[in-house]
Amino acid sequence: MKQGLSLRVSQHLALTPQLQQSIRLLQLSTLELSQEIQQMLDDNPFLDTTQDEAAREEFGIAQADAPAARDDDEFDRADAPAVATTPSSDSAPAPDTPASDTPDAPDDDGPSWDGDGSTEVVPDDGEWGGDAPARKNTGDDDNVEAAELARSHETLQDVLHRQMLSLRLGEEDRAALRYLIESLNDDGYLEDSLDSLAHGLSPHDLEQREELLHRFTVALGLLQSLEPTGVGARNLGECLALQLRARLAQAPGDEAAQAALRMCKQPLELLARRDIKRLAQLCGDSEAAMKAGLAVIARLEPKPGRRFVDTERHIIVPDVIVKRVGGGGNARFRVQLNPDVVPRLRVHDVYAGALKAHRGEGHQALQQRLQEARWFIKNIQQRFDTILRVSSAIVERQKSFFVHGELAMRPLVLREIADELGLHESTISRVTTAKYMATPFGTFELKYFFGSALGTETGGNASSIAVRALIRQFVAAESTRKPLSDSQISEMLKEQGIECARRTVAKYRDALRIAPANLRKSL
Repeated sequence: MKQGLSLRVSQHLALTPQLQQSIRLLQLSTLELSQEIQQMLDDNPFLDTTQDEAAREEFGIAQADAPAARDDDEFDRADAPAVATTPSSDSAPAPDTPASDTPDAPDDDGPSWDGDGSTEVVPDDGEWGGDAPARKNTGDDDNVEAAELARSHETLQDVLHRQMLSLRLGEEDRAALRYLIESLNDDGYLEDSLDSLAHGLSPHDLEQREELLHRFTVALGLLQSLEPTGVGARNLGECLALQLRARLAQAPGDEAAQAALRMCKQPLELLARRDIKRLAQLCGDSEAAMKAGLAVIARLEPKPGRRFVDTERHIIVPDVIVKRVGGGGNARFRVQLNPDVVPRLRVHDVYAGALKAHRGEGHQALQQRLQEARWFIKNIQQRFDTILRVSSAIVERQKSFFVHGELAMRPLVLREIADELGLHESTISRVTTAKYMATPFGTFELKYFFGSALGTETGGNASSIAVRALIRQFVAAESTRKPLSDSQISEMLKEQGIECARRTVAKYRDALRIAPANLRKSL
């Protein structure tokens, strides 16, 4: 084998640390971004937040609230805040990033749009972001935020502990009941068996485990006697049975409740399928009694702890706000960033000045941390600029939705927005994941506005989202005694000029969480 030397020229893409950080920040949700910012504030002494109201006019959201000038009067977009300050003399230039090689790269000159101006971004010691509008504390209940209401909401455990105080119990029984209360899940069910709970507390002492099992059995009876009725059940059948027994205690002659109680002792699959004939055979009752019992069961609460669940974690804070300006045929839509989610960041002036004045030991490492702070501020702004651009393009493409609702949604794929903005599809995917837009019709994830196309008789395309809205509309208007089957819905869509197979209808119906026709039938 002969050895030799050869030269070869090749090109490859290098992901710089700045570019990697930009890509990572772009795909973070609002909550994850706030955690990332807090982590960076703790780690980097040169990064700081500002509460200066005067900075709002120059750097903040005040600029984002004004509509951008466009030749097209039908659409307004509030541009992202610009940061253009004079860099300090010792500021090290940001390393070159392959912005021209990949659309994910932050553009050093800032984003520019459709000839209506550009936003210049210089990574220096200036601030970025702005304060949200001040809220006046008037003491009115109407002004209380949803998050504050969620935090003040009582949990299921708090309600049960308060009821436990009224029971005359010994110390051991009280501790056993408290342990079962804390073992409940969010729905109010006791998922673990009493034996497993006792084994977890005393895995080696058999005599003590038997004593614990006895205490837990007594405590479970006490727990299931508390409000809300049905709490402490081990399964759905027991939960429904507890509620029916409480109803029979108040009205012993309720024949429908008695029939329902007998039905709950049968396999729940029969209840789910509404197999009246089979249930009547197993319970020894008439079909009329089974129908009356099924009507009683339908009014019971399958999840007793549902109304006590902490709702704060379900609150969605939109990243973008779309407002309608004008009405009628001259309706326009203003797109702007939500000022509550835009961070207020700047480079710490005192530390940056001290680093400039003193070039002693460790200066290079501190200079690197200063540059990281500048990169971070720039990448944060780049993230919100990209979100605003993508949101503006979506609103332009889906203007009919913002005027008429989801029935007027157009087919849209990621590639269309990517080609329009000069970005890569992966960038659009990152931007539209876990980012939300507040619209006149509600708050939606940005991915909601993208949907596949279904063919029509005229040769055009209909959005899958619009087809789902039609299916929901058909089901809402159907007769409860004779609900529409998937085949009937498919035929109705064909009458509207939309080619949609029965299997596709079934798939969309499942996505909408609409039960099959046999389960929607009213008895």
